[in-house]
Amino acid sequence: MNHQFLPVSKEDLKQRGIDRLDFVYITGDAYVDHPSFGPSIIGRLLESRGYTVGILAQPDWKDRESITALGRPRLGFLVSAGNMDSMVNHYSVSKKHRQTDSYTPGGVMGKRPDYAVVVYTNLIRQVYKDVPVIVGGIEASLRRLAHYDYWSDRVKRSVLMDGGADLISYGMGEHSIVEIADALASGINVKDITFVDGTCYKTKDLESVYDYILLPSYEEIRENKQSYAKSFAIQYKNTDPFSGKRLVEPYGTVYVVQNPPAKPLTRQEMDDIYALPYCRTWHPMYDAAGGIPAIAEVKFSLVSNRGCFGGCNFCALTMHQGRIVQTRSHESILAEAVEMTKDPEFKGYIHDVGGPTADFRHPSCDKQMTKGVCQNRQCLFPTPCPNLKADHQDYVELLRKLRKLPKVKKVFIRSGIRFDYLMADQSDTFFRELVQYHVSGQLKVAPEHVADPVLAMMGKPKHEVYQKFTERYKKMNEACGKNQFLVPYLMSSHPGCTMKEAVELACFLRDLHYMPEQVQDFYPTPATVSTCMYYTGLDPRTMQPVYVEKNPHRKALQRALIQYRRPENYELVQEALRLAGRTDLIGFGEACLIRPRQLKRKGAATGKAESYVPSHSRKKAIRNVHKKK
Repeated sequence: MNHQFLPVSKEDLKQRGIDRLDFVYITGDAYVDHPSFGPSIIGRLLESRGYTVGILAQPDWKDRESITALGRPRLGFLVSAGNMDSMVNHYSVSKKHRQTDSYTPGGVMGKRPDYAVVVYTNLIRQVYKDVPVIVGGIEASLRRLAHYDYWSDRVKRSVLMDGGADLISYGMGEHSIVEIADALASGINVKDITFVDGTCYKTKDLESVYDYILLPSYEEIRENKQSYAKSFAIQYKNTDPFSGKRLVEPYGTVYVVQNPPAKPLTRQEMDDIYALPYCRTWHPMYDAAGGIPAIAEVKFSLVSNRGCFGGCNFCALTMHQGRIVQTRSHESILAEAVEMTKDPEFKGYIHDVGGPTADFRHPSCDKQMTKGVCQNRQCLFPTPCPNLKADHQDYVELLRKLRKLPKVKKVFIRSGIRFDYLMADQSDTFFRELVQYHVSGQLKVAPEHVADPVLAMMGKPKHEVYQKFTERYKKMNEACGKNQFLVPYLMSSHPGCTMKEAVELACFLRDLHYMPEQVQDFYPTPATVSTCMYYTGLDPRTMQPVYVEKNPHRKALQRALIQYRRPENYELVQEALRLAGRTDLIGFGEACLIRPRQLKRKGAATGKAESYVPSHSRKKAIRNVHKKK
């Protein structure tokens, strides 16, 4: 493909005969022209509608003149922190600086600011006082109203209040950004663009705002955690594009108005988005630095769907992409796959075919596309809804077509499947073909925990569902003549998890004879149910109290239990077992997690005070003491 990148410099504008861009898109990521990168989708979409768009990637936020690199846009600035929230990008759950940034040339850290959306918009306002500024992407979307910010440990205002933006285009943004662009191009002042679904705006007058729910004020939720939980519950119930109400959040004499979510994309619209003329790689200006590491994960992968009705409480997808699944046609996906096979670096392996959840290829029930999702009922939790359509036939047919393509040796599924949804399917066709063709030795699944009280706080099915799945997976492997394994994703310190449940998880891993290489502590990112629990100590669905572990040391104890075999974790595991009242798990029996450490007797041959020494068996330790005597 000989597609052109979007312009990134005034030299590009000169070569293309563009005197002035319609939009300048500022992003915290490096410029990768691929449909897995939001700025590229929005830029290409606007280009297809006749607008000129330039990409200003990772400007120097310490230099206000960096904002002027592409000149003053005719219609407005578009701003995004990038594919990740800038704080998640910068910091681990322990609030330590990460060492690399996959979205920056060469993986170098430090090319974007903390709270990038606010910093970039305020920088624009220092130079251009009256140019419209529209923010979007994951950071702006999840911080569109007042939210708990884990890194500062306080409730922060909407990014509209702290930054210099006029509008937020929240969610995936294709519908809203085109409508905003058309309104600006027709001469409508940005202050009057209050009618677009999927947007938020500021106003001092509610006379023209209709059919809305008034949320508690920012001042109230900042001071009262119960009010915060109630406000979040209202927001969470109004994420559906068909039934969601307009929400108004007061800030003194100013109001932030959230319009209902934009309607989901049709299949044709999804196909059109992915057929835009992407170059499908990083801009060549990054070649000298070694390129952009993030492309490796998506270069030979296929996006088949958006949205997720899984409803995990620690996931922000409900507030961003929504619960209604949108899919591309087989023809669209196959056409992209054929182009992929022409890449000189393609080795015959399609790394993934999926999305937020790989095996969701249609809405969970028939009524969603006209009436929306249920406000007070989830599709899979606590048990599958009677109206759920658990059917993998379309996905099976798609995978079969991909396997038959010339040059394709193997098609993997790596973006994750919902094992409870798989178990709800009356047919075993997909399960059998998954095991036979689409697992690369190990299948990654996400039970997250084993204790039912914790799973209930996570919005995940009871542990018995996972146990039945593992038994069925084992039998299916035997039937297919395979010897493939399950790799469970597990999480420590999620709200609801006490030391008792953490020990229960460790015992499960003991019986499984498995110790994960990595453990994910619960990470309180903006706009999730679990983060609301973490901050308030309340379940916003029921307003009932929830145990929350915030003490860093006790969180370390929970994490160590999952990796109890590691020698460096011994002291932590020992302390955790004592706190949980489970010293019965310290001993030499098969059920024990760790062995006791033998005390040297005072006055031993060394002449030193008592100290702990590790021993692998009690008898060996005693023999050593007697020898030293």
